[in-house]
Amino acid sequence: MTPERRERLISTLNNRQANLTVVLEDVQDPHNVSAVLRTCDAVGIQDVYIINTLEPRRKKWGHRSSSSAARWLTTHQFDNAAECFAELRTRYDKILTTHLSSDAVSLYDIDFSGSVALVFGNEQMGVSQEVRAMADGNFIIPQMGIIKSLNISVACAVSIYEAMRQKKLAGHYDKPGLPPEQYNTLLHEWGYKEELDGEL
Repeated sequence: MTPERRERLISTLNNRQANLTVVLEDVQDPHNVSAVLRTCDAVGIQDVYIINTLEPRRKKWGHRSSSSAARWLTTHQFDNAAECFAELRTRYDKILTTHLSSDAVSLYDIDFSGSVALVFGNEQMGVSQEVRAMADGNFIIPQMGIIKSLNISVACAVSIYEAMRQKKLAGHYDKPGLPPEQYNTLLHEWGYKEELDGEL
């Protein structure tokens, strides 16, 4: 492994954020999932949660949209929404769904300085009532046009780039954001062969 490659791996891991995640519920188009994974990698999200209740789990996603981003992410797949939420509750303080409702808050009013999971739903029906009932609230992306919806991958990108903006201002990217055990495990999984002592 070249020094440049090692430096890139270390830099990427140092920017990973343990207190931000994306949850996809029954997103049917694998290209949408792949596009979301690519954006998650870009903003430093390591763990992504995928709920599939309508079809079997996938082993891989379309490489064209993801640019092989899935290789660098930790993807947790569930066929039961309650089980997924049980795990999310152990890691994230707040779970918010994208849903137009009377109590929905603007994306730009969410405080991303804490630990947050954002849930995005199916292309046709959005987030299910079951999942909304388990969440802590709903948010919307302000829009000025006639059509009040965005493609799932676009909505996710807009949302998590706002999260990144806030986290950068709060200094979250100034120091490693992953727990040391996860950090070290990923270094090995990514092929980093040098001794870790003294580097963390």
